[in-house]
This record gives sequence, structure tokens and C-alpha cells, in this order.
Amino acid sequence: MVQGKRILLIVGGGIAAYKSLELIRQIKREGGQVTPVLTRAAQQFVTPLSVSALAGNKVYTDLFDLTDEAEMGHIELSRSADLVVVAPATADLMAKMATGQADDLASTLLLATDTPVLVAPAMNVRMWLHPSNQRNITTLQADGIHRIGPNEGDMACGEFGPGRMAEPLEIYAQIEALLVDGPLAGRHAIVTSGPTHEPIDPVRYIANRSSGQQGNAIATALAGLGARVTFITGPAITPPPLGVTVVKVETAQEMLNAVTSALPADIGVFAAAVADWRMSEAATGKIKKAKGEGPPSLTLTENPDILATVSQMSEGRPELVVGFAAETDNIVENATRKRERKGCDWIVANDVSEGTGIMGGSENAVTVIDANGAESWPRATKDDVARRLAQRIAEALT
Repeated sequence: MVQGKRILLIVGGGIAAYKSLELIRQIKREGGQVTPVLTRAAQQFVTPLSVSALAGNKVYTDLFDLTDEAEMGHIELSRSADLVVVAPATADLMAKMATGQADDLASTLLLATDTPVLVAPAMNVRMWLHPSNQRNITTLQADGIHRIGPNEGDMACGEFGPGRMAEPLEIYAQIEALLVDGPLAGRHAIVTSGPTHEPIDPVRYIANRSSGQQGNAIATALAGLGARVTFITGPAITPPPLGVTVVKVETAQEMLNAVTSALPADIGVFAAAVADWRMSEAATGKIKKAKGEGPPSLTLTENPDILATVSQMSEGRPELVVGFAAETDNIVENATRKRERKGCDWIVANDVSEGTGIMGGSENAVTVIDANGAESWPRATKDDVARRLAQRIAEALT
């Protein structure tokens, strides 16, 4: 809960502004206080009256309101909150944040504050993917701005892709994680999850049976202890968790790029089941089956080793790097050698041989291996394993 916490909510001008009304309801429902700020464009989508009625507070709109300046002033307004939330965060607002512009109340508050800031981007898919916008996102991330979303889906403009604002409950979960102190508060964790898909041709790919359940549970558990989590997932069956920044990828190379872009981090948990090999050159057209010719010859090449790459970084390596080893025989011996070979701090080993039901199931039985030896845990739900692992991580870093 966010009982008694003060949230300055800046509503940007976009169709997703209507979701800010439900976000206000949720914050108020959990005992938080909301001070709303509407940009001029936001007032085209939601009215100050409706926002004020839900927030139970005055709505601020004008940088040069003499009454507001006399009573509080924009500097005090920007610093009296426990958290500043921008939802929706438009491309324009984030560009102003990244370049230090302050030409209206919202951008001035964001430049004048020393309070943590959470943005929930929302825009057209092409705007989101535009190089200039991605540069701004990278700048904001380096400046320590927290981000939730955007999600992928249908746009109001009729297009499909990343750019939908995170849902109000997702944003609230991230607000709660940032405001409720935990042993990992102020820490940034990167969690990889799910399989990768390495294309053979436009309709076939190399993959494995990972469901993404364990990675999801770990991301949720770390966020529950106060960490800011960047969750990088391949095309998993399990929907991504709430309250974390989700980055969706397909291939191992895309996952490595996403990991390096998310650095720096304090914690790296590499739970994804990354394909070891990919096609040296994927076919651009579907490979046809021809009678009498037999199966095609596939030339494979090795994928980048994400765990080893991060573990062996000379600069920017997370303080704690945790890898996973899915084994079918000699579990502890093989995983121990893997830890030494990769250079990570811990390896979480599990037996995924036929009959265990672990790969794709709801339970796991793991052995955590570090420099001091191996510690076997009893079989438990993946959520319980995740909570125990997150607690162990917190104890190691505090």
C-alpha cells in the first residue's frame, strides 16, 4: 500500500490520458494522495474538473498562475511529493526531459525536482521506435528515470506494436515498488526470461520448451523487495509480470543488445533459456520439401553467450550475476563447471530430464552453487523458489 504517500501526477496529452483517471482511483483506494498536473494538450482528452473530483485536490495547469506562485510555487510543488509520475508520458514530454527544456508547468516541474520520477510512455508505434525517441529513452534511463512500459498492442490510430501505455494496475504496482521500502530499494535488477527463437526461414525457428514462468516469478519477487526491474523476455507463453519494465525480444542477439542497453545494474539474473545455435544465414523464403531430395542441410553458428559476456565485463558488470543451468544428468558437477567457465557469481541448477515436469511446469527443484559450494533446495512452486532466491540476493547485497 501507498498509505500517506504523496504522488505528483503529470498527465500528458494523448488518448491514453483517460487511463490516468483509473490510476488516480487506485492510488486513492490504497491511501495515497494525488496532486494532478495537466498539460495543455492533456486537457483535450480529460477535463480538470473530472481529474480534480477523483484526486480530491486542485489541478495545476499554468506555469504563470500568480495565485499558485504566491501560495506554493512550482519549485515547492515539484519537491513536496514522494514520487513524480508522468502518465501518459508523450514523446514531446520525454524529449523535454532528456534535453532539459522547461517551457510549461509540467516540464518545469520535471526539471526542478529532486524527487524520483516514473514515466509511463504512450505514443504511436513508429514514434516509439524512432531513433530520436530511443535516444531520449536511453538518456532518461542513464539519468535514473524509472520507466514502466510501453506495452504492445492495438493503437488508437489503427496500428499495432509497442507504444500502448501500461495499464493503471501495472503502473500502480511500479509506484508501490518504488515507494514501499524494501531491502533492494534503490537497486536495479536485470532479469532475462523465456526462450529465444532463432529463425530457420520465415515460418520455422530453433527454440526450446521454456515457458518463462521461473523468470517471471523472479522478476516479481525482486520488485516486491523494492528493486527496479528490467525484464527482458523472449517469446514466452507466460504473460510478463506487473510492476516491471518489460522488453520483448526474439533472438539471442536481440536479448544481448537489450541487456547491454539496460546496464548499468546491480543485479543480473539470467534465467532465459537462450538457444546455443542459430542459422549461419536464415533463408529469406520458406524452405520447400522436394520429393526425393531428403531433408535440407542446415548450417549453424554459435549464438552470443549472454551470461559469459556480462560476467566477464571489465566495466559495468553487475555486483551480483546469477546464471541458470538446465541439466539432465550430473546436475551439480555440470553446473559447477558452467559457473567457473562463465565467470558468474552463482548458478541455479535444475534437473529438467524427462519425467521431472519442471520444464514448462509450475514447480522447480534447484541447487544454488556459488564459490563456497552447493546448496540444494526442496522442490517447491516456482513462486516460492523465486522468493527464496530474491531474499538470498537481498542478503548478499545488504
